[in-house]
Amino acid sequence: MAAPLIELRGVTREYRSGDDIIAVLKDVDLSIAEGEMVAIVGPSGSGKSTLMNIIGLLDRPTVGTYAIGGSETDRFDSDALSRLRREHFGFIFQRYHLLSELTALGNVEVPAIYADQSNRVRHARAVALLNRLGMGDRAGHKPGQLSGGQQQRVSIARALMNNGNVILADEPTGALDQQSGEEVLGILSELHAEGHTVVIVTHDMKVAARAQRVIELSDGRIVADRRSAKEKTRDSRNHRSAPNIDSGITGWRGLGNRLREAFFMAILALKAHRLRTFLTMLGIIIGIASVVSVVALGEGSQRKVLANINSLGTNTLEIFPGKSFGDTRSGRIKTLVVADADALAKLTYVGAVTPTVSTSGTVRFGSTEANALINGVGDAYFSVKGSKLVAGRLFDADGVRRMVQDAVIDQNTAATLFSAKSLDPTGQVIFVGQVPIRVIGVIASQQGGFGASDNLSIYLPYTSVQARFLGDMSLRSITVRINDDTETSLAESAVTQFLDRRHGVRDFFTLNTDDIRQTITSTTRTMTLLVSAIAVISLLVGGIGVMNIMLVSVSERIAEIGVRMAVGARRQDILQQFLIEAVLVCLLGGTLGVALALSFGLAFNRLGSNFAMVYSGSTIALAFTCSCAIGLTFGYLPARNASRLDPVAALSRD
Repeated sequence: MAAPLIELRGVTREYRSGDDIIAVLKDVDLSIAEGEMVAIVGPSGSGKSTLMNIIGLLDRPTVGTYAIGGSETDRFDSDALSRLRREHFGFIFQRYHLLSELTALGNVEVPAIYADQSNRVRHARAVALLNRLGMGDRAGHKPGQLSGGQQQRVSIARALMNNGNVILADEPTGALDQQSGEEVLGILSELHAEGHTVVIVTHDMKVAARAQRVIELSDGRIVADRRSAKEKTRDSRNHRSAPNIDSGITGWRGLGNRLREAFFMAILALKAHRLRTFLTMLGIIIGIASVVSVVALGEGSQRKVLANINSLGTNTLEIFPGKSFGDTRSGRIKTLVVADADALAKLTYVGAVTPTVSTSGTVRFGSTEANALINGVGDAYFSVKGSKLVAGRLFDADGVRRMVQDAVIDQNTAATLFSAKSLDPTGQVIFVGQVPIRVIGVIASQQGGFGASDNLSIYLPYTSVQARFLGDMSLRSITVRINDDTETSLAESAVTQFLDRRHGVRDFFTLNTDDIRQTITSTTRTMTLLVSAIAVISLLVGGIGVMNIMLVSVSERIAEIGVRMAVGARRQDILQQFLIEAVLVCLLGGTLGVALALSFGLAFNRLGSNFAMVYSGSTIALAFTCSCAIGLTFGYLPARNASRLDPVAALSRD
């Protein structure tokens, strides 16, 4: 005689309630053959639902053994139990347990997704099942748009999706009117006639009368096991053997298929709770926007600072007489001369050299007078300082040699002397003191020293200033531009040693503008890091918010998780779906955060700031990476909790 399909021996199921242990099932022995239609009846609390949960592998016995097809289930891990539920069982629930965000067709397809069926195969089978159950015209409707009887038909179609040979129906007519209940019972009878093993849990004896075998429970024990005459004489040719399930797509393709479906289901779940999703990602939006904006502000301000420093001269050394800026004897030291500049210009690491002298005086054009700084410089001064010519031309080496009275003025001077008369400055003659000077060019105003950018500046050949204004051949300073391929600190050391040998004494000091640039750059970087750290803290707060909301989401969707497990979802399938949801929330939050940062930058630039925010592609990429990492890190615990839920406990929550 063939072994029974379902066999329970000495099964006891106990639950802890406070300090007490309650036995819901007590020493149950039960065998169900293939193709039987069995009704399990009894009053509330008799243990009939618990018995069905154990048969359907949603629960495990505390004591005793349960074998299906001759294999004892206590040796199976969670994935093996999921496979059995997926391939051999179909569940019909009293409350239907349809997923609200899916259509009728989508609900029917769910078991096949976890069975790795291809989209084309499962779609065709789901449509065929809905048509068979008279629901073809309602396939695109969501559960909320269906009546109770229609939802139960969808539930039956879902139970049949993987062609399981055992149908477990828990109070299938309990929530239906009489007509709908009769239709559902008729469908179950048809399935039995086709060879399915049907187990119905009910308290209604009229429903139980449809079965060929009635098992009655009372206080956790089987008190009666009655078989109808029809059952004893039924043709066994209708019995179904264990179904030959097509395993569908396997290996990496199967995993990829499940990930794709989990992605689509995650999107549906997020769309179904839009407000909660937005509130979840709000912390991520603020954090990402803060990080990207702060880095862009830091980069923009740093470039502005460097541009200001570059206006002092890039890679330059300023050589002054004396020991330091505070040396009271520096004005009496006359050893810094043009010959020193000529000697420095011959060094291989020097790009250009310009002697400088300076004085101040009154400049006059017509009736307009102003005080100005008179700078005597060499022809290389403008390239050393990176000056921008606005109008006219610059004087050359020949002009320096001939001590011409040609001057280049800055825009501040041009605006002061000529704007009221709306004249072109070039070609005009101005008086510096009593000396007539012809203006040949205008340069953009530049930083002439610490905070000196607003001074009126006039640039003449240093030979002209020495001869016509100072009467002294010594220099105020020498400006040396270092070649770009030479480190400025090394060049400074070499220049110092060179002049030490020429002068025989240290009667000069140097100012390295690159030191200023490095100091200010380091300061701006430190400030950027400080504010970025604050922004990162907001990201962490956002991540904690994601974890909190995902934990709430898990608690709200426990029944859904139970349904997915009942139809064959593995633990890793549940884990993947909730992780994908968390990552999607964070990636979407990251996208909106970057968009917010870019919008802020656009508004910031339009407000007329003196510098622009500079965005970095690597920063934006890092922001997205952070979003993904936050989703994985903070979404893992809720996802893990969801995947480890007990199916029967999850289904009991509604």
